[in-house]
Amino acid sequence: MTGDDAEFQPGHRITLLESGTQYFPALEDALDAARHEIFLQTYIFEDDETGRRIGAALIRAAGRGVAVRLMVDGFGAREFVDALMPWLVAGGVQVLVYRREIATYSLRRHRLRRLHRKVVVVDGGLAFVGGINVIDDMHTPKHTPPRYDYAVSIEGPILADILASCRRLWELVAWAGMRRRLLLGNARPAHTGHAGSQRARFVIRDNLRHRRDIENAYLDAINGASREVLIANAYFLPGRRFRQALLRAAARGVKVTLLLQGRVEYLLLHYATRGLYGALLDGGIRIHEYHRSFLHAKVAVIDGVWSTVGSSNIDPFSLLMAREANVIVRDTGFAGELRGSLERAMAIGAKELRPTDWKRVPLYSRLSSWFAYGLVRLMMGITGYLRHH
Repeated sequence: MTGDDAEFQPGHRITLLESGTQYFPALEDALDAARHEIFLQTYIFEDDETGRRIGAALIRAAGRGVAVRLMVDGFGAREFVDALMPWLVAGGVQVLVYRREIATYSLRRHRLRRLHRKVVVVDGGLAFVGGINVIDDMHTPKHTPPRYDYAVSIEGPILADILASCRRLWELVAWAGMRRRLLLGNARPAHTGHAGSQRARFVIRDNLRHRRDIENAYLDAINGASREVLIANAYFLPGRRFRQALLRAAARGVKVTLLLQGRVEYLLLHYATRGLYGALLDGGIRIHEYHRSFLHAKVAVIDGVWSTVGSSNIDPFSLLMAREANVIVRDTGFAGELRGSLERAMAIGAKELRPTDWKRVPLYSRLSSWFAYGLVRLMMGITGYLRHH
């Protein structure tokens, strides 16, 4: 059994959305249908065709009298403040920036804690959670568009948890920025009636009570796996506990497959991830590198019933520093749909790296990967985040 059944609430309708080609039309339709309140929280809100399109939908909603509350990260959306924020504020959108300033080259803990979650709640009755930023997925220079990513739309009881999380974070940032006029009044209740048959839970990572909730949910599922663990993750640099859980699963006969980024985006992290390949491959774990387009997914399917979609990578930034949000679904139909999508992606856009392939990689390249991994570990040690990992 993967995970604790008691933590999952029944009664959900959850729809898988693959990449921006499916996500943004659904999001825009939901924003245009809003009557009372919108929360949108994102790491990146780009000044491009998609950013302008979603921004225009937010302004239209504000013009109808909807309370529109947009929160962006101060680093991921650092150009947003000058490029789009004045336009949105003039259109009636309330905007908060999470940790606006960041010191160049600073490794101090509070400077590295970012808003990485991607969450939208409309009228307390429909939510979107996933890994997709507000950015044009079709603009991927030197890649085949669109970016490969996922989100879900959600109706059902966990809307109460999602809405409460958005409200808490909004109040926290408003108070911290002394933006009292943006503080919330009386809360409209979420629509928590049953909307379908799927069981689900909403998990977050913050720097207070929920530091390890997402990581622990993964570990519980992996440790309970009996047949298959399939993980697709854009930035994969797990700590010791996570690596050991995967290796133990493979050792007891579970088929463990990783779909990882095959193209170089962040040079140091790319090679640091490859520094783990030797041990993982020797432990019986299969690794596929995705080359067809830019991989940004953060999803998993375990034993054909447990699955997760969200913003959390399996790396120190997501698991130890950033604010993240995932939805975990216990449903064979949803898991089968996500698994089928991942298998198609591996078939048409990825290449498996076998142990013999890795051994043929030039020694200097493998040494570079080990050096990069050591350097990342050193950086994490300097910031004090390596305890228990």
